[in-house]
Amino acid sequence: TYDFIDKYVGRSLKRAYVVATRTYFNIDKIPTNRFSALVNLKRVNDFRRINKYFESVNSKLPIGGVFINHVETHAVRKNRILKKIPKSLGYLYYFADVILTRVIPKLKYTKGLYFHITGGKGRVLTKAETFGRLYSCGFEIVEEKTINNLLHFVARKVKEPSFDTDPTYGPLIKLRRLGKDGKIIRVYKFRTMYPFSEYLQQYVFEKNDLKEGGKIKNDFRISHEGKIMRKYWIDELPMIINLVKNEMKLIGVRPLSNHYFSLYPKELQEKRIKVKPGLLPPFYADMPKTLEDIGASEMKYLEAYEKAPLKTDIQYFIKILQNILLRGKRSC
Repeated sequence: TYDFIDKYVGRSLKRAYVVATRTYFNIDKIPTNRFSALVNLKRVNDFRRINKYFESVNSKLPIGGVFINHVETHAVRKNRILKKIPKSLGYLYYFADVILTRVIPKLKYTKGLYFHITGGKGRVLTKAETFGRLYSCGFEIVEEKTINNLLHFVARKVKEPSFDTDPTYGPLIKLRRLGKDGKIIRVYKFRTMYPFSEYLQQYVFEKNDLKEGGKIKNDFRISHEGKIMRKYWIDELPMIINLVKNEMKLIGVRPLSNHYFSLYPKELQEKRIKVKPGLLPPFYADMPKTLEDIGASEMKYLEAYEKAPLKTDIQYFIKILQNILLRGKRSC
């Protein structure tokens, strides 16, 4: 652990501030911009208000300053529980642990009681949620390393926090996506990723390769249940709400996040925002394998749609049904 920290603060100890505190009140007392590195020896799992803590750290560091800390991830905690308890009782104990330390702290009517009793100590956090919170609070991950079963990280301040006042934890989420004319719409889906994962798109894109279909390879943000829902499109069922609200149509290109939209060629970007996004994309008609193939598939659909909207959508609808129902095609 010392070597990991020393790599970033060893040469500038006078500009590094080391604390062991769970509360952001103690961070607020630190002089602003005086230190280029802030190291906390307490694990993130025990912070009373995690985002508020990260926001306070952000306010004390200059742009480029680093925050070094560690967290016990959900995967490590699960292994620790199952290793110390007999198998017959281990999964029952683990299930109860998930309810008490992951579900109850996030429910509107139970989180107050949970924090009153525990003070916020011992929460279970995934790597995705921890890093997502950091990104939402204006940091980027510079380095990560597992030491003694704890995930240590170095986060660099790159901007001010986004101050998300309404984070979503429930099974139904609303994602910010680009609609017709570039207007931001809230796309309804069932949750398949851990909370705050939406802030990590750039991070996982840079760290992981794309697999067939343009999806992120080995995406740690997706839960086990989420993988099953994605395979059978269960997560996309709530988009029917967007259909009813007339924000989307049945057939059309996928509604994209700003990050994914930025990966597309300019010509395709311009064509995409001329029409409403669709519930069933041309992807399922052509089953492209790479991002370039996806772009070509969407361009072919959009050019055909410009000439004959109704005819094009009917042709694509028939082909999509054939691929899904007769050929058993899946999105992942």
